[in-house]
Amino acid sequence: MKSWFNGKDLPVIGEYDVVVAGAGASGICAAVSSSREGKLTALVERYGIVGGNLTSGYVGPIMGGTSQGTMAEEIHRRLNVRPREVHDFELAKIELALLLKESGVDLFLQCAVADVLMQDKAKLTGLVVATQMGLGSILAKCFIDSTGDGTLAYLAGVPNEYGRSDGLVQPVSLMFILGGVATDAIYCEGVDPHVSVPTGEFTQLCKKACDEGVLPPRVNTIRIFHTGNPNERMINATQKNYVDTLSPKSISDAEADVRKQIQTILAFLQKVAPGYGDAYIKGSSSTMGVRESRRMVGEYTLQDDDIETGRKFPDVVVHNANFLIDIHNPNGGGQAEGITRRVPAYDIPYRCLVPQHIDNLLVSGRAISGTHRAHASYRVMNICMPMGQAAGIAAALCVENGITPRNLDVALLQERMTCLGIDLFGDQPLRYPFNPSN
Repeated sequence: MKSWFNGKDLPVIGEYDVVVAGAGASGICAAVSSSREGKLTALVERYGIVGGNLTSGYVGPIMGGTSQGTMAEEIHRRLNVRPREVHDFELAKIELALLLKESGVDLFLQCAVADVLMQDKAKLTGLVVATQMGLGSILAKCFIDSTGDGTLAYLAGVPNEYGRSDGLVQPVSLMFILGGVATDAIYCEGVDPHVSVPTGEFTQLCKKACDEGVLPPRVNTIRIFHTGNPNERMINATQKNYVDTLSPKSISDAEADVRKQIQTILAFLQKVAPGYGDAYIKGSSSTMGVRESRRMVGEYTLQDDDIETGRKFPDVVVHNANFLIDIHNPNGGGQAEGITRRVPAYDIPYRCLVPQHIDNLLVSGRAISGTHRAHASYRVMNICMPMGQAAGIAAALCVENGITPRNLDVALLQERMTCLGIDLFGDQPLRYPFNPSN
């Protein structure tokens, strides 16, 4: 079978009920949920590994929270996630691939989305993907954009926003793990259930070193986390501002710069931080950590006030989402609004996952419809996973009933999610993280 693209016949690699683009935390939950609902589902990933920030991105601890009963809990159990610790990335690589296989998802790795096939400018019919054999197409009835960059939505012509009012986005980073650290060496701790930084003298030393050029420009905060090994620490400190996170050249230049920063940060810790004298670089993320890029414009845009007042919505699909307004300063070092900028638990409505103009597309993950500041709260993985789950179930219901996501009765979606044990309306306490020990 072939499809028609720009005057050329493309081989059809596969034809599905639902196709998900992006195999990060949100995309995995979307694909698994769709397949579990009995729909033939494919997951397309540009890299050669699934998991996104759960694996190749080296992001940990897994932050944020929502109500109980979501797939985030299942992921935490499979990865043996423990409070305030970075999970085992090697275990995650195995378990997430197994989860997809067990759930019957067809996986396409090293398969980047190059373009989309459209019908009447309002309906997607397929993805154009770049493979080692050249361009091909994957066809489906419904699509989910979990790319993080809103790539499908952008290619389909959905309006989008980028950054804050001056066009700047949060800086990029690259996470790394140190070995050879003393068991009692400092790490992040505090009363906030999400994240904090070492306080007191160490914080001041970091700021002073940055001001004096000992640490790289704008690297004035070093966030340190436990792994499952008492002699390891995960470091979140590298930073590059003013990067165009949609430009391959800008991203490539930034990656070279932040990888160089790792050596400088290590030398600083070896010199001034007790317990780090014999530390060495054990590993680092395989890809740049991008906090912010496109946000598609949906049927509703989650507002600053919605986050700050803990607003609840009748079309809720993610309940009691909770995380800081965590804006890494786009125009400098540290946090734009301070690390203690807490918000009450809020809802994410279904309309934020439904893009304008396109009939058979849903978006999950950090590219959903929201403001720059709202995005800074919901962009974390424990919130993105339930988004993916909701999108996957919604897509399956749309295919089953022959309707578009825009016309889906949200009550039907909520009923199905509730039957699966997801709390959408209750007031159960949040748990950090979701694991059997809590």
